Amino acid sequence: MNTTELNQVFQAIFAEQADATFFSPGRINLIGEHTDYNGGHVFPAAITLGTYGAARKRDDRTLRFYSGNFEDLGVIDVSLDELVYKKEDNWANYAKGVLKFLQEAGHVIDKGMDIYIFGNIPNGSGLSSSASLELLIGLIAEELFDLKLDRLDLVKIGKQTENHFIGVNSGIMDQFAIGMGADKQAIYLDTNTLEYELVPLDLGDNVIVIMNTNKRRELADSKYNERRAECEKAVEELNAVLDIETLGQLDAQDFDEYAYLIKDENRLKRARHAVLENQRTLQAKAALLAGELEKFGRLVNASHVSLEHDYEVTGLELDTLAHTAWEQEGVLGARMTGAGFGGCGIAIVAKDKVDNFIEQVGQKYSQVVGYTPSFYIAEIAAGSRVLSRN
Repeated sequence: MNTTELNQVFQAIFAEQADATFFSPGRINLIGEHTDYNGGHVFPAAITLGTYGAARKRDDRTLRFYSGNFEDLGVIDVSLDELVYKKEDNWANYAKGVLKFLQEAGHVIDKGMDIYIFGNIPNGSGLSSSASLELLIGLIAEELFDLKLDRLDLVKIGKQTENHFIGVNSGIMDQFAIGMGADKQAIYLDTNTLEYELVPLDLGDNVIVIMNTNKRRELADSKYNERRAECEKAVEELNAVLDIETLGQLDAQDFDEYAYLIKDENRLKRARHAVLENQRTLQAKAALLAGELEKFGRLVNASHVSLEHDYEVTGLELDTLAHTAWEQEGVLGARMTGAGFGGCGIAIVAKDKVDNFIEQVGQKYSQVVGYTPSFYIAEIAAGSRVLSRN
């Protein structure tokens, strides 16, 4: 969507001109899955798919939300004085949460707004449409109320919304990648310290293909919170001898030495994934910087194997995509990305083999799963930003 279209649609819905237009990207994670809430490293990048917005400040205390993705819901009216979770407010709850926590942090939002959004991230795909929306709303408030906001503060408010308003016990990776993203660069992030490094994403003659299972993934209802609890319990057991706060503090050798302290086989597997996936992420960054793309691809494959067998968050759809991708010519690596249980995978594919890849993987997936996947080329983009001021 361009700014002209955004302004036209906004005017058609609200009969007023927007004050400004905005864009907030989605994200993929190259490697480092389910490590963010385990105090490890992640390696995400913002992409060109995302959420567009147009907004204006009102003279009263009414918030009016309209989504081009949920037109049947019409305009959702909310009072600025009643920023509480209500199931019937659907997607607008994310916006309410961000505004509530901005106010609680001392930022003055004393007037209502009209807000139009439209996202081209496939719904429930695991490319982080919710974090994209959270950062978009934060950016709109920052612009319209001239808030003096550090971008990292906005990232943290997005996470706070997810955790304490929506009820998903997620880490900070999604909001961080979306808020801090940079063109053609991935973000190597230590989720424990929030120290990060922008790493040029030079894949040579290869591109990243997003493979969408087209199976919806409801994060709050998934086993996400269960996995987190299993890892926290494993840390508790390891602390009978060690003094650690997260699994990300261990390397493979430490874990090997003290794994006997974990009393349950499932918890052992979950913890092993968290520790080794963190190590793979360190190695993947080094491989990318050294131009060792084949090694990088093998680490990506190993990540999927660990997510399939140790963390058990893949399932038939994601496994079919990854396993079939591995068999194709010109594929460096493939794995699920995001929380799992549906959503998307990524594959690093030679540019001249992409068409054949899509045909072969799509065909096999349809045979096994019974419906078709979707494919997109992921272009790496900058983070959330103002597009135009009217």
